[in-house]
Amino acid sequence: MRILGLSAFYHDSAAALIEDGRVVAAAQEERFSRKKHDASFPRRAIAYCLEEADVGLGDVDHVAFYDKPFLKFERLLETYLAFAPRGFRSFSMAIPVWLKEKLFQKQHLKEELKAWAADYDWSNRLLFAEHHQSHAASAFFPSPFDEAVVLTMDGVGEWATTSVGVGRGSTLEMIKEIHFPHSLGLLYSAFTYYTGFKVNSGEYKVMGLAPYGEPTYAQTILDHLIDLKPDGSFRLNLDYFNYCTGLTMTNRRFDDLFGGPPRKAEDRLTQREMDLAASIQAVIEEAVLRMTRSLAAETGAKNLCLAGGVALNCVANGKVLRDGAFDALWVQPAAGDAGGALGAALSAYHGFRGEPRRLNGALDAMAGSYLGPTYAQPDIERRLSEAGARFRAVDDDTLIAETADALVGGKAVGWFQGRMEFGPRALGARSILGDPRSPTMQKVLNLKVKYRESFRPFAPSVLREDVADWFELDGDSPYMLLVADVCHERRREMTASEQALFGIDKLNVPRSDVPAVTHVDYSARIQTVHRETNPRYHALLSAFKAKTGCPLLVNTSFNVRGEPIVCTPEDAFRCFMGTEIEVLAVGNCILRKEDQDETLRQDYKDAFELD
Repeated sequence: MRILGLSAFYHDSAAALIEDGRVVAAAQEERFSRKKHDASFPRRAIAYCLEEADVGLGDVDHVAFYDKPFLKFERLLETYLAFAPRGFRSFSMAIPVWLKEKLFQKQHLKEELKAWAADYDWSNRLLFAEHHQSHAASAFFPSPFDEAVVLTMDGVGEWATTSVGVGRGSTLEMIKEIHFPHSLGLLYSAFTYYTGFKVNSGEYKVMGLAPYGEPTYAQTILDHLIDLKPDGSFRLNLDYFNYCTGLTMTNRRFDDLFGGPPRKAEDRLTQREMDLAASIQAVIEEAVLRMTRSLAAETGAKNLCLAGGVALNCVANGKVLRDGAFDALWVQPAAGDAGGALGAALSAYHGFRGEPRRLNGALDAMAGSYLGPTYAQPDIERRLSEAGARFRAVDDDTLIAETADALVGGKAVGWFQGRMEFGPRALGARSILGDPRSPTMQKVLNLKVKYRESFRPFAPSVLREDVADWFELDGDSPYMLLVADVCHERRREMTASEQALFGIDKLNVPRSDVPAVTHVDYSARIQTVHRETNPRYHALLSAFKAKTGCPLLVNTSFNVRGEPIVCTPEDAFRCFMGTEIEVLAVGNCILRKEDQDETLRQDYKDAFELD
């Protein structure tokens, strides 16, 4: 049985195909369209999934959509009615769009899909799951657990903003919800907006900025913005927010509470923004911890699965794991709306069709999240040649050895290998790599390669077998969704004068044996690399360890700020030629910047809209 899952029309459109319960392919539309967070109908992602499985849409038993548009429309109408006459401007802008496009999404889906199968029985084969049901299914069914509590937290689906389910075998029962407008995701997004970053895009910047500040506003948030109960349930004080009826997240009362208007995008960051980031991060962590402790006590469950946009907050995830209320934690790598496509398909397979679930006894069912396109070596060579690239094709051993040598030599390396990752993180298939021991690598990669804010931290990839020797973590973190501290014996203690520094001034102080991946609070967002799911990347890390004694690499996504992660060899070559990446490894092809045609260099810095 084959089921195609789709998410679309809000942000991060995607398609995923499962066959007899196994995930065959999954990808976001943005990777093909080259438009960040592309919300359009995912026709390119669908085409990829069908091609990967070598089937047509007529061979698919069901198409499952990740939410229910009529319920969303109901929420929109009820919200405007509850706040009327406030919000008429927002209402007058939203309603025509809904009446023209979104209200008739079922018909829109049918018309789009007719291009693949004109005679498909849409009345019986097109299915719709609720938004949080899709998220929860994406978290539980691919997890390695036979039983688990499933917690979903995001901005909002139809009505739910926080939901709890219990998964057992092939069943998933939703047991409680918190509804819009009360939302941890929207609370965090309000501070994303207020600190000058883009909502639904810049939340991870707030998380990265938080360690530079102090949580001086945390009590203000708890006193005025959120009524947080001991069990983690909550209500927001809507007097301070504008997202129900307006075109902004916050209002003047919010400004007065925090001492001024929102920061404008690209304005200089001040200590105020750093303290605001630290404060909202602390509040979210406290809310999530109260919730998970309560759920563990209430259910007696040992395992926890997470999904929804808030589950991408890897700092909070790390604290949940260390808190110990649950024995084990698994987070869906595509925790945001893209993962809803996979969840819709799995929900249809196990829920609607009642098909059994088969655990593999060890790893999860995501195949390392390497579920996107791959390219055969002859195809890579043809594509690079047509793009004007100058390269050498080498054997596997030479590829690993020369790439490791380049990294030891302090070079920034583009690494394009195997199947593209599904989800927002690069996991060693579409990555830019560097030497974590370098005290300048973090700044060089941010400013000369990624063209992004200097404060942004980088993640380490580490051999799974060596993770406990370097970090305060002895477990799996294959999807870069857990933060843990660098081991004390690897740290460099800061001097009194260094400790007295504030904010961004702390950035250039080496804090460990691997300063390029050690954040200012000694933390790191860890990816454990497993031979079973990515043998070539594991081999590269092993070669780097053999040369240096260090089993880590800096791993950041292969793109510049505002660009989707590269998908094709041509994408990789363009990014290579538009940045200060010095070496590129695509399949078994090695490219060096000094060998390339200078006329192919690109002005890449301003090629994409800033995120």
